[in-house]
Amino acid sequence: MSVGTPRPLPAGGTVRRLAGELWSAVFAADEYAATETVLAALDSGVAPETVLLDVIAPVQGRVGEEWAANRLSVAQEHAATAINERAVAALARHPAARTVPTRGRITVACVDGEWHALPARLLAEVLTLRGWHVDYLGAQVPAPHLIAHLHRTDSDAVALSSSIATRLPAAHAAITACQAVGVPVLVGGAAFGSDGRYAFLLDADAWAPDARSAADRLALGPLPRPRPDHQQLDDLPHLVDQEYTLVTRNSTSLVRTVFAALEDAFPALRTYSEPQRERTAEDLAHIVEFLATALYLGDEDLFAGFLTWTAGILTARGVPAHSLTPALSLLTRELKDFPRAVRVLEHGAAALVPSLGQDTPAPVPADLSTAESPS
Repeated sequence: MSVGTPRPLPAGGTVRRLAGELWSAVFAADEYAATETVLAALDSGVAPETVLLDVIAPVQGRVGEEWAANRLSVAQEHAATAINERAVAALARHPAARTVPTRGRITVACVDGEWHALPARLLAEVLTLRGWHVDYLGAQVPAPHLIAHLHRTDSDAVALSSSIATRLPAAHAAITACQAVGVPVLVGGAAFGSDGRYAFLLDADAWAPDARSAADRLALGPLPRPRPDHQQLDDLPHLVDQEYTLVTRNSTSLVRTVFAALEDAFPALRTYSEPQRERTAEDLAHIVEFLATALYLGDEDLFAGFLTWTAGILTARGVPAHSLTPALSLLTRELKDFPRAVRVLEHGAAALVPSLGQDTPAPVPADLSTAESPS
C-alpha cells in the first residue's frame, strides 16, 4: 500500500470495543492502560488513522460531554485530555505510523488564545500519515509568530484550528495575515460552526468539519490563492459602528459595574464565599466576551446559542438557569446607547425563555423589578 493511503476501517465492533477500552482507561486516569490500548490496536493491524479519528477523537468528544453533564470535574477533564494527548504521542512513535513525506508542506496551528490543541494535533498526525511534511505549532499561536514561521518556511497552506467562538476575531486576524503573505488558509473546529458559516464569513480559503475531511480536501489539490488586497473590514462592514471595539475595550469596567449592581439587586450575593464571587465575575466576563464576539460577527444567534448552552451547564450543576436573567438586564441597561448590543442581548434573553421553566416569566432586559433572587 502506498504511503499516505489509509487502510480500510476495521469492523465497527472492533472500533467500538477499542473506544470503550480507551474510555475506561481515560476515565480511570490510567495513562498506561490508555497507551497500551492504542499500541495493541496498532500491533493488531488497525490503521493509525483509524485509531486517531475513530477511537481517540470520539473518546475525547465524550470527555467534553461528560464534563458538560457535570459527571467529570474540570480536573478530571484536564487529566483525561492529557492522557489522550499522550496516547497520540505514543501512536506517532509506533512503527506503523512511520511515513516518508511525499507531498507538500502544511503548517498546523491553533488560533491565538485557543488552548484546546488536541483537534489540531489529530489533524497534524493524519496529514503526516498521508505523506505531508507537517509543521505542528500547537496551542495558542499569535498571528505575528505564525507569519514569522511562514516567512521561514515554504508552506503550501495553513490549517488553523479553533474550538471556542470567542477566538474568532483572533482567527480572522490570522486568516487575513496569512493571506496577505500569499498562503491560503483551511480552518476547522467547533468555533467555525457545524456548517462552517463563520469560516465563510471570515473569508477563509477552505473549511472542513473534521480532520479526515480536511486531509481529503488538501489531497484534492492546492487551495485557491488568496486575494492579496483582502482586508478584515471587507468581510464585516458592520464593524464601522465601533460597538465591538468599545465593548471589548471597556469589558473589564463593564463586568465590574454589572457585578456591583448584582450585589445591590440580590443581597444573597453578598453572602457568597470569595471563590463563589470570583466564579460569578468570571461568568459575567464570559457573557461579555460572547456578546462582543456576536457584535464582531454580526450574529445574534451566536450569543443566544451560548446562553442556552450555559443554561444547560448551570442546570447540570444545580444552579437555576434564571440566574442569567439579571445579568442580561443589567448589561442591557449599561449598553443602552449601543443599538446592536441591545438587540443581541434581547435576542439572547428571548432564546433563554425555554430554559427557564414554564412558571418563570420571560426576562425583561431593561427592568430589574421582576428579577428573582438566585436560589
